[in-house]
Amino acid sequence: RRQRALLWAVLLAAWEAAWGQLRYSVPEEMPKGSFVGDVAKDLGLQLPEISDNAVRVVSKGRMQYFAVHGKTGHLVTAERIDREQLCERVQQCVLRCELIVEGEMKFYEIEVEITDINDNVPSFRGAEIELRMSETTAPGSRFPLPDAHDPDSGRNSLQSYELSGDEHFSLAVQAGPGGDQRPELVLAKALDREEAAFHELVLRASDGGDPARTGTARIRVTVLDANDNAPVFSQAEYTVRVPEDVPVGSVLVAVKATDADEGLNGQVKYSFHKISDRASELFYLDSETGEITVKNSLDFEEISSHELEVQAHDGGELFDTAKVIITVTDVNDNAPEILVQSALSAISEDSPSGTVVALLHVQDLDSGANGDVRCSLDGDVPFRLQSSHGSYYSVVTARELDREQVSEYNVTVRAADGGSPSLQSSAVLALRVSDVNDNAPVFEEAAYSAYVAENNAAGALVLRVQARDADAGANGRVSYWLAGGSAGAAGAAPLVSVEARSGALYAQRSLDYEQCREFTVAVRAQDGGSPARSSTATVRVFVLDRNDNAPRV
Repeated sequence: RRQRALLWAVLLAAWEAAWGQLRYSVPEEMPKGSFVGDVAKDLGLQLPEISDNAVRVVSKGRMQYFAVHGKTGHLVTAERIDREQLCERVQQCVLRCELIVEGEMKFYEIEVEITDINDNVPSFRGAEIELRMSETTAPGSRFPLPDAHDPDSGRNSLQSYELSGDEHFSLAVQAGPGGDQRPELVLAKALDREEAAFHELVLRASDGGDPARTGTARIRVTVLDANDNAPVFSQAEYTVRVPEDVPVGSVLVAVKATDADEGLNGQVKYSFHKISDRASELFYLDSETGEITVKNSLDFEEISSHELEVQAHDGGELFDTAKVIITVTDVNDNAPEILVQSALSAISEDSPSGTVVALLHVQDLDSGANGDVRCSLDGDVPFRLQSSHGSYYSVVTARELDREQVSEYNVTVRAADGGSPSLQSSAVLALRVSDVNDNAPVFEEAAYSAYVAENNAAGALVLRVQARDADAGANGRVSYWLAGGSAGAAGAAPLVSVEARSGALYAQRSLDYEQCREFTVAVRAQDGGSPARSSTATVRVFVLDRNDNAPRV
């Protein structure tokens, strides 16, 4: 049966993957690492992407229940999942998470239904139930019995009650307002204290699992002398609204019941008749005064409403029941949380406007205005926020970048909720701007002049030219070349040379003023980019005369 359920989940996921959402189902209590669905196949992802940690699962909440197996691309359980712990009062238990594909800047929503198994036995809050009845109690009278609790769902939940004991009592089961079964002990035959002062019964609760599980409680009925007035509550229902930050020990409400009898039969005591396990940890009922106080801190995000039943009973065990509804209201006690799901560490300076540099998920556990989050970027930066889907935002470029002006950015993303006072949080994105070859070398002078005395030594330094390039790395590395020139009949090429790295011009041979008095050369500066950029400067060399010729007649 479990294999058929898994096959159906795989077929359903394949149909929904086309819509950006996957649905699977898995039974509760499966071991860590159990198969949930083949997300790699359903989304058409390649296994290298998954093995390189470019795909990951983010759950909506503080617990991560699922993960992606790096070798198979399967969605597997990251923890043992207890359906009753997660979805105590929810018929269909669905966990939601997102699959983040970092390389593609995409995410997919995944819903996993946690199906129930019959792993819980119906149980009563107490194994022993003590009832006290007057011997004048009329046959047909009904006495509510404590409900059994089975956190399983569907057929695996509580289905029936059975009573065994003696002929004086029978069992009736009534349907509550929410469809739950409420057992009642029915007096079938008049009691006689002188005949029997006690009656021992067994109440059995069974679920509908296969095989069925049962739980029992022993009922001890004590027969009393007559008590003809029951306590009566001043209200059938008490309602109270309380903020979640109410101090521990605060009194929320005081229930009140009165009994017209005197003495022990008129003394009223209070107790919880129906209360969930979690509510019993949060609230305390004073049996003497009827005051309900806060025992532990409340949390609106955990449970926003509690429904209790309080019973007032007198000394003869006659009783009345009232309902108490406690509504917990939200206060702004959670700051927004910014999660950087994917981000670039570097971006090219020629990236077009609108390029995505980061994917953010912003959430606030509060509700209403306290959970409404506004996001912004600090300072005058060439980036802007763009809402992607739901609580996801993209950080994109807002204009062209220039590495030569600003080479790196620390972009601060700030999230503020709508509470009063507002709570804020921030995250910093470190982004480096990478260089492109968008600047040509620039000479310090467009034209240079140099003076060299004739009869110089070969290899003598004539002049040093210098060009600068604002780019970085190879794009800013400058080399020098001769690009032509004029030197009259002598020609420029054999007269000077240029050193490629330093830009130094050297005389190739001894110059003769009487043969060449001046000449010009063109020097080209070229960077190491691809394609390369270059510029040219002109160097004019003047040869100075020396007295190296005697007069001739």
